[in-house]
Amino acid sequence: MLYLIGLGLGDAKDITVKGLEVVRRCSRVYLEAYTSILTVGKEALEEFYGRKLILADREEVEQEADNILKGADVSDVAFLVVGDPFGATTHSDLILRATSLGIPYRVIHNASILNAVGCCGLQLYKFGETVSIVFWTDTWRPESFFDKVKKNRQNGMHTLCLLDIKVKEQSLENLIRKRRGTVLSRLERQHPVSCSFPRDDGSGHGAGVPEELNLLLH
Repeated sequence: MLYLIGLGLGDAKDITVKGLEVVRRCSRVYLEAYTSILTVGKEALEEFYGRKLILADREEVEQEADNILKGADVSDVAFLVVGDPFGATTHSDLILRATSLGIPYRVIHNASILNAVGCCGLQLYKFGETVSIVFWTDTWRPESFFDKVKKNRQNGMHTLCLLDIKVKEQSLENLIRKRRGTVLSRLERQHPVSCSFPRDDGSGHGAGVPEELNLLLH
């Protein structure tokens, strides 16, 4: 059996009782380590769970998922996800692959940013499409999220912006040369910082949002 287990948003103790019971009996336990982060590290989780965890980075989950699923048809394997397992499409792909291999699965849900954002006082049913904002580079500056924010504003809806993190990235040189190898990048400092994204759609009137979209990053 493949178990996808949500860890919630805080620390080691945010896992559900059901999830913890499963973790302690599985033959292998993977910790997804690239779509989000907790406030504690792998060692703190291992101490509380009483289990060794196997870190699963983007390359392993997206390109070598068969390694994770190996043996899950005859033993229990857990895949731990910060927040809720269905917070990223990658995890849905893992379930689809398991299904194609005849491996049964079970999902143990937990809190995610999609519902925890209600703590800011805004009503959840008034949120429109969620957008992702990635780190810009010198040659790649995607702006598609502006259009989604504009659409939500026109519909009188709030917008939840998911901010990118850097945990383990391939270098540009390795991508060009199609070589394996990554550069470990430190996470951004954990304090609020106001960022502005100027946008001009060519009409001289902006994109229907303020000339600068001010975001508060944490």
